[in-house]
Amino acid sequence: MPKPFEKWTVCPHGPIEKIESNLWRVQAPFPGAPFSRLMILVRLADGRLVIHNGIALDESEMKEIEAWGQPAFLIVPNGGHRMDAKVWRDRYRSLRVFAPPGAKAKVGEVVKVDDTACDFGDANVRWDVLDGTKEREAVLSVKAGSGATLVFNDVIMNMKTLPGFGGFMMGLFGFTSPAPKVAFPARMALVADKKALRAHLERLATTQGLSRIEVAHGAPVVEQPAEALRAAAAGLG
Repeated sequence: MPKPFEKWTVCPHGPIEKIESNLWRVQAPFPGAPFSRLMILVRLADGRLVIHNGIALDESEMKEIEAWGQPAFLIVPNGGHRMDAKVWRDRYRSLRVFAPPGAKAKVGEVVKVDDTACDFGDANVRWDVLDGTKEREAVLSVKAGSGATLVFNDVIMNMKTLPGFGGFMMGLFGFTSPAPKVAFPARMALVADKKALRAHLERLATTQGLSRIEVAHGAPVVEQPAEALRAAAAGLG
C-alpha cells in the first residue's frame, strides 16, 4: 500500500466523467497495483461539493471542479483509502473530513477527522454506515433527475479480470469474479455480521429509481443494478 502523500501529487488518471448534473467521477490506476481507484464528486443543491475518496488531479481539472462548486466535504471511505486525504485537506483548509466510525482512528493517523456522521443539507444526498461492518464501511446515495446512484467502497467489488501476474494473484485471492460481489478479502477485513450486511444490501436494492452502482475497484454497474446488488447480498449466505 503506497504511503499517503505529503504534497499534491498527480498520478496518471482518466478524464472527469460527467454522469449526472450533480454527479462526476474520475477513475485512475491504483499506484503499483493492477486495479483502479475511484473518486466521486457530488454537487449539493447549494453548490457545495462532496468529495468521496479524493484523488489529486491536474491544475486545469481542479479549476474545472472549483468552477462547478466549492469543495466542502471530504469522505475518506476507510483506512485503506487515505492516500490523498491530507493533500486535499491542505489545499482546501475549510474542508470538513468524514470517515466511518470504525475507520476514524486509521484515517486520523493521516488527517484530522471532523466527524463520523454528516448531514449535507440536501435530501438527495446521504451517507450511511453499512450494517454488519463494525462501522468500517459506508454507502453514499445520490439521487438525480434520471435515477439514483449508490457509491460503495470496498465492500462491493466488480472486477472481472486483471492483467499480469498481479491480476492472477488477485483472482487467486478472490478479488475478481464474473459479477459484482462481496469479495472474500472484504469479508475477512470488513464484514463482522453477514446476516446484517445482507439485509442492508437487500434494502438498498429497493432504492427507488436505482440506475447505477459505483464501486471503488472495478466498473460501475449500470445493467440491472438492483438485481446485481441482490445477487451480491445473496452471496453472503
